[in-house]
Amino acid sequence: MATLLLLPGDGIGPEVCAEVRRVAAALVPSLVVEEAIYGGASYDAHGTPLTDEVRDRALASDAVLMGAVGGPKWADAPRHLRPEAGLLNLRKAMNVYANLRPAYCFEALAGASSLKTELVSGLDIMFVRELVGGVYFGEPRGIDVLPDGQKKGYDTALYTTSEIERAGRVAFELARGRKNKVHSAEKSNVMESGLLWKQVITELHKREYPDVELEHILADNCAMQLVRAPKQFDVIVTDNLFGDILSDAAAMLTGSLGMLPSAAIGDPNKPGLYEPIHGSAPDIAGKGLANPLAAILSFEMALRWSLKEVEAADRLLAAVKGALDSGARTRDLGGELSTVQMGDAVLCRI
Repeated sequence: MATLLLLPGDGIGPEVCAEVRRVAAALVPSLVVEEAIYGGASYDAHGTPLTDEVRDRALASDAVLMGAVGGPKWADAPRHLRPEAGLLNLRKAMNVYANLRPAYCFEALAGASSLKTELVSGLDIMFVRELVGGVYFGEPRGIDVLPDGQKKGYDTALYTTSEIERAGRVAFELARGRKNKVHSAEKSNVMESGLLWKQVITELHKREYPDVELEHILADNCAMQLVRAPKQFDVIVTDNLFGDILSDAAAMLTGSLGMLPSAAIGDPNKPGLYEPIHGSAPDIAGKGLANPLAAILSFEMALRWSLKEVEAADRLLAAVKGALDSGARTRDLGGELSTVQMGDAVLCRI
């Protein structure tokens, strides 16, 4: 039997993961759903956001679904022990190097976008964000005290050919099953790592994917184009930093950050890591106000990519669409439903 490891984490994470557990039980009763402490909750209990035991359980599972990590409570913790460090360490340990972040606008929510309806109606973008390299992991990094008493902070944006190629392959393969177009976003005009990114993607495209349309775009221009004419994009492949920023910006095109799931995948037959893009939202934690759909749709991606339950994934996607078409809305979407009530709206359509 397949195993899903739930890591509820912090803030609204436990609330949205509870709805995933209910959906999983109704949709795939044979799925073994386990749970472990993680993030700030783990730091409070064990002095570390990711214990070796939880890391090993994640590596032994078929898929991992995380709720959220972090919050102001742990802002003064040492950087290497903050909840976010646990997430980075888990991604690195699982070697999930390709982060798939769909920006899909459900037709029922086109009017909820901050852009005009005609700009987002039918929107379907897939971001492929390189996830275990770049400036978030590069060395050296630190904050040094200079002789005159000033401080100097520095990070290293570092990529190798193989790191760029494996993310690029995921993007080109995805594009072949979609509209056959890839935009590669970087800052090759001012960054050496960006120039290497452009060179490697260009060579990979010429060598292995000449049938896929490729367009290079500077990351800042990509941000502008996302709010000018977002439907020009199909697949966008980019590095860790720009992927983080651009996919979060695209989230608002769809109506709410509470709607967007993500998948982090690596080599074949290895567990994937799935998580809603939204954060821990400590201001509404424990109030039953969180939108669980991003977490539920992250489970849909887990069914599709790691658990090999494509039919169940299709049923779940249809159930979410049906709930939205019927007018089900949490507060972030302009409605009044609670977290559990939105879960109910999906469950009754499974």
